[in-house]
Amino acid sequence: MSLPATHREVRLAALPEGALTPGHFEVVTAPLPAPGPGQVLVRNRLMSVSAVMRPLTLADPDTLGLPQLLHKTGEVMRGPALGEVVSAPGRELAPGTLVRHRSGWREYALLDAAQASPIDPEALPDPAAHLSQGFTAWLGVVRGAGVRPGDTVFVTGAAGGVGSLAGQFARLHGAERVIGSTGSRHKADRLTRELGYDAVVLRGAGPIEERLRAAAPDGIDVLFDTVGGEQLRAAVAVARRNARFALVGALAAQLSDDASAPTGISTLALIARGVTLRGISALDHQDAMPAYLREFGRALREGALTYPYTRLTGIGQAPRALCELVAGRHLGAVLVEL
Repeated sequence: MSLPATHREVRLAALPEGALTPGHFEVVTAPLPAPGPGQVLVRNRLMSVSAVMRPLTLADPDTLGLPQLLHKTGEVMRGPALGEVVSAPGRELAPGTLVRHRSGWREYALLDAAQASPIDPEALPDPAAHLSQGFTAWLGVVRGAGVRPGDTVFVTGAAGGVGSLAGQFARLHGAERVIGSTGSRHKADRLTRELGYDAVVLRGAGPIEERLRAAAPDGIDVLFDTVGGEQLRAAVAVARRNARFALVGALAAQLSDDASAPTGISTLALIARGVTLRGISALDHQDAMPAYLREFGRALREGALTYPYTRLTGIGQAPRALCELVAGRHLGAVLVEL
C-alpha cells in the first residue's frame, strides 16, 4: 500500500477563556510517522468528540489526578477513533485490521501495539457504535447505581452521548420511570418521542428542584449524573430513602471557567436518607467490557435500544464538531469521518 508523505492533525492553539470556538484549534500538515519495532501505524477512519474533550484551564492540574483529560497548547488533540492498520512491522496485527484506540484528531496514528485494540466485527451491528459512550452509560446503570425493576431514574444531561444511552439501559434493566434533563425543548421532545424517556426537566425553565419534584412526585431511586451542580443538589433534595447515585461526569464545572468547582450538597440529607454516591470511571472496570458488548450488541440488533449520533465529514470539521457539541447543538454522539 502506497502511503502519503504527510497527513493532517488538529492541534490546540490556545486554551479557551469563555466560549470554545474553532479558533482555539489549528489543522496542520505534518510528516507521516514511521512505525518502529513494537509500533503500529493506523489510518484513522472515524473519530468521536465528547464534552469531556473541551480543553480545561486548571490552577492546580494535580487536583483531578486525571492527566488524560488535560490538553496543552501546541499538542495534537486526542480521543477515541477507529482505523485500519496499514503497517505493523513484526507484529501480529495484519494490514487492514480494524482497531480502536485513543489517538484520534489526526489522519494517521502511530501507536504502541498494545494501544490498538482489534474490533470484533460481529460484536456490534454498526462499527460506529464502537465509538459510542455506551460503556460509561452501562457501567453507571449496572455497576454504579444498580438499577432494578420499579426504580424511578433521573438522568442528567440526557441528550448527550452518555445520557442518550443511559436512559435506555435503565429501561432495559427494569426502571419503571425514566426522567431526563436537557437544555432545549426540541431535544426534550426527541427524548420522550424517540428514546423512551417518560418526562424531561428543561434546564433554564425554572428551578431544577421544582421541576424534578413535578416530574417525580414520589422521589427518585437513582441518579445517573453527568452534570453535577444544581442538578445534583436537586437530586439530593428529591431522593428517596436508600437512593443510589452514580456520578460519571461533572459538565457543570467542566464547561465553566472553573473546571474543578465544587458542588455544595447537604451531607445531612445524604445520611438521613441513606443515599449512596459513587463516582465511576470506565478505566476501573475494563473487566466488564465483554458483558457490556453482549448486551449492547443484542439490544441494537433487536431494536430494543438505538444509538443516536451526528456525523460530520473531514478532519477540518473536528474543531467545529466539538464546539457544536459543547454548545448543545446535537443530540447523542458526534462523530467525524476522516
